[in-house]
Amino acid sequence: MSAYLADQAETQYVTGPRGERFAYRRFGRAGTRPLVLHMRLRGTIDHWDPALLDLLAAEREVVVFDNRGTSFSTGEPPSTMEGLVDGSLAFIGALGLTDIDVLGWSMGGIVAQGVALTAPGLVNRLVVAGSSPGGVPDLPAPPARVAQITGKGANDDEDFLYLFYPETEKARAAGLASLRRLDRRLRESKAAVGPEAFRGQIAAIGGFRGYWDRQAELTLPVLVANGAHDVMIHAYATYAMSQRLPDAKVVLYSDAGHGFLFQHAEDFAREVNGFLGR
Repeated sequence: MSAYLADQAETQYVTGPRGERFAYRRFGRAGTRPLVLHMRLRGTIDHWDPALLDLLAAEREVVVFDNRGTSFSTGEPPSTMEGLVDGSLAFIGALGLTDIDVLGWSMGGIVAQGVALTAPGLVNRLVVAGSSPGGVPDLPAPPARVAQITGKGANDDEDFLYLFYPETEKARAAGLASLRRLDRRLRESKAAVGPEAFRGQIAAIGGFRGYWDRQAELTLPVLVANGAHDVMIHAYATYAMSQRLPDAKVVLYSDAGHGFLFQHAEDFAREVNGFLGR
């Protein structure tokens, strides 16, 4: 049996407003404001590093879920960013949550911003990790290799190491350790984002016009973080958000990339837990 609480949490299901079933796990410190996590492109509830989840769950109640039509959740997969936001809000409403904090990684960081913008009375504090508001002027484009790797039918260790970690011995070691922590859940569940849902996510990202011009509407406290060597979403987006958000804190890890939150799980969890409070 895994030593991680997150690995022991059972998958539950809740019925949404369209009759769809959302798969989720809910664990951690009961009685605290729930922290709802939003996943990256092509990720599922089994792609969160349990080391990070346990550190967050020591202080918070943590909720992870698969969006509508994705992996273990049923329904029609969204093909727009608005659809992904609607799926998240449908899930949150189905659980009866009315006062939450939200964390989003990568594509999930965009969805998390959309949730806070669409339902400002719902979200107390927002954490945006390795992401962007979209539409950032002069944001450097990712290397061509990123699209080549993300377009594959399946990715191996070397693909994830390139996408998420700098090409240093220490970062590679941290990346491999994180990938091995994911193995227990993934070996059993074979969780994956199916072709239709993946095409929908790609379409949602491609058609998204961005929240750049709406950053001033995010008046709640926001923690924005990334690795300085992110090849997927350039870290300039993190800095740029700090210039537009009314109440933000920015954290950059100089030796990390897109997967900084797993590479520096202890430090990032300490930042998140301190930022959210009790």
